[in-house]
Amino acid sequence: MNQTQRHRILALTPRERLEALWDELAIAVEHRCVRGPETGMAMVRGRMGGTGNAFNLGEMTLTRASVVIDDGSPSGGSLGHGWVAGRDRRHAELIALVDACARREAWGARIEAELLGPLTRELEAVRETDSRTAAATRVNFFTMVRGE
Repeated sequence: MNQTQRHRILALTPRERLEALWDELAIAVEHRCVRGPETGMAMVRGRMGGTGNAFNLGEMTLTRASVVIDDGSPSGGSLGHGWVAGRDRRHAELIALVDACARREAWGARIEAELLGPLTRELEAVRETDSRTAAATRVNFFTMVRGE
């Protein structure tokens, strides 16, 4: 799983669920914030029909954080980054911590199997349920020609 996929899964997962699974992993590391958590705004861009010219849709609130693992290594430890929509500073910091730990060879495979795997399946199940609900309420419009 690449870094973009990892960040997507962690950002879409509710903080409470992420904290619960992270606690189950029991990876206890000392870390410090090197940036943030800080809240700001980001411009959201869109495309007409998904393929047209890009336009500025509007701004959204975004919280970001960067942490480094304090392990006493000469390189300074692993650096991780986290971004989340909204103002949840703890969520952004937790994403950054998971990201920093996932970059470590010792923890990367375990984090992917025991944290990201279950979260991916849960998010996919929610997406499937939402898709079925939306499909059930779909309205098919048609034009009826009169007089022929």
